[in-house]
Amino acid sequence: MRRFDMRLPASVRVAGNGHRDLLTETQNVSARGVFFYLDRPLAEGSRIEVTMTFPPHVTLTEPVRVRFIARVVRLESSPSASSIGVAAMIEEYEFLRSNAAAEFSSGMR
Repeated sequence: MRRFDMRLPASVRVAGNGHRDLLTETQNVSARGVFFYLDRPLAEGSRIEVTMTFPPHVTLTEPVRVRFIARVVRLESSPSASSIGVAAMIEEYEFLRSNAAAEFSSGMR
């Protein structure tokens, strides 16, 4: 799958993490996966929920907020020793209401 370099704010929710969201920024996105860095390792094979908003310059319309369930397929060392690269394969996704996207993107500035 072709990957697109996209630095977009995202929140990651890990099962069993007390439903705390980890904030990050995507490095690249494809139709079937996403890559980002976190400050803690995740177990390969674990399921995560990622929420992000595609801005108007990407959608060519209003911001589009998407939530997807993904499975961690690979971990990588990062250039800085303080974070871990996470490659996750998207298994399910849903588009969220557009007014929620506007609230989300304004809160991420």
